[in-house]
Amino acid sequence: MTTEFDLGALLAERGAERYELHGKYLNHQLPRMLHTIGFDKVYERAEGAHFWDADGNDYLDMLAGFGVMGLGRHHPVVRKALHDVLDAQLADLTRFDCQPLPGLLAEKLLAHSPHLDRAFFGNSGTEAVETALKFARRATGKPRILYCDHAFHGLTTGSLSVNGEDGFRDGFAPLLPDTALPLGDLDALARELKKGDVAALIVEPIQGKGVHEAPPGYLRAAQELLHKHKALLIADEVQTGLGRTGDFYAYQHDDGVEPDLVCVAKALSGGYVPVGATLGKDWIFKKVYSSMDRVLVHSASFGSNAQAMAAGLAVLAVMENEQIVANARATGELLKSRLAALVDKYELLADVRGRGLMIGIEFGRPSSLKLRSRWAMLQAARKGLFAQMVVVPLLQRHRILTQVSGDHLEVIKLIPPLIVGEREVERFVEAFTEVMDDAHSGGGLMWDFGKTLVKQAVANR
Repeated sequence: MTTEFDLGALLAERGAERYELHGKYLNHQLPRMLHTIGFDKVYERAEGAHFWDADGNDYLDMLAGFGVMGLGRHHPVVRKALHDVLDAQLADLTRFDCQPLPGLLAEKLLAHSPHLDRAFFGNSGTEAVETALKFARRATGKPRILYCDHAFHGLTTGSLSVNGEDGFRDGFAPLLPDTALPLGDLDALARELKKGDVAALIVEPIQGKGVHEAPPGYLRAAQELLHKHKALLIADEVQTGLGRTGDFYAYQHDDGVEPDLVCVAKALSGGYVPVGATLGKDWIFKKVYSSMDRVLVHSASFGSNAQAMAAGLAVLAVMENEQIVANARATGELLKSRLAALVDKYELLADVRGRGLMIGIEFGRPSSLKLRSRWAMLQAARKGLFAQMVVVPLLQRHRILTQVSGDHLEVIKLIPPLIVGEREVERFVEAFTEVMDDAHSGGGLMWDFGKTLVKQAVANR
């Protein structure tokens, strides 16, 4: 019997039901939220840093799928690699052989961190973090992991235990016995290390929540303290890695830092096949895989699959040949400088920070009485509403997709595909300037929408 399946016909027949299907069978709050803020768009296709709707309208992507689309959508080199690997009909995931693609990808990745020796491939960023936590505990024989306030390392139980945001942790206790520290506080780190039970400190070189960078010299000093107490430094580069910050890894901005374990994911996928990697030192891996009896003590059913490995190899080839890291650095500097020049112009604009193409735009309390009263109205209802007021017209009026950098934060995070250039910078800055002009003019559109958000926030209490 021949099975017929026509994906195009299925989408043509049922694609218009997308929001109803999601509300009925998946997370019912997502379509509700999208309808509320007017983000319930129907995108028909995508390429590079752009989407198009059914009417042919072009949207600029400054979100990159939360950083997954480092090369933009549907890069031709990655697409070809996936077609090639499918056409090769490899004997994949036999479990009792050694395929070449995982070794080749590990070799390529490790070349960017010469002090690291081995790689474990899983399927996501949170799995890369889980792996690092397990490996650190096994390697050191100690139970406790330190992490930083406001950190985000994933949402599975182990990674949730080192998540610095209570909103994600609430309702899922008990978690692992881990301890939060202020980012950059070496004294707090030293106090915890003296207790003798710390396996590792896990840290994002630049935190995704709020876009806060570790102070200069912090990672290097933390590494020295950790090693003095026979503990490890874990660098979470799931979002910051692979060129996002203008270096291949964000920790490389701090001279002399050599993390014991590095977690990567997101952009390594090419936007197609889920993949995560935990890179580490040889002695750590040998502690985990200490005998043939322990050969499968840590594994993943879909880890190292051929499609993911092919996508990763293609991504690294593009990054090298098309100078993606250099572009992220140069374009990021241009975007950041253009936005920073607006801080003195707009009293609602408090700060512009970040590195490479990971930029945070923070809003703050204005000085003028009229704006101050409106700001206070929003803050009383729910912190973070003004940033949402900016995100919505950027999409609705200017067709630019952005995100608020975290719950209860007045920060917009820009993490566009690393292929954007001067044209996209100009488009974003022009649109952002118009939105800021509207917010400061006392015009009704933005503030009327703010009242809608206030009502929604009060209703959800």
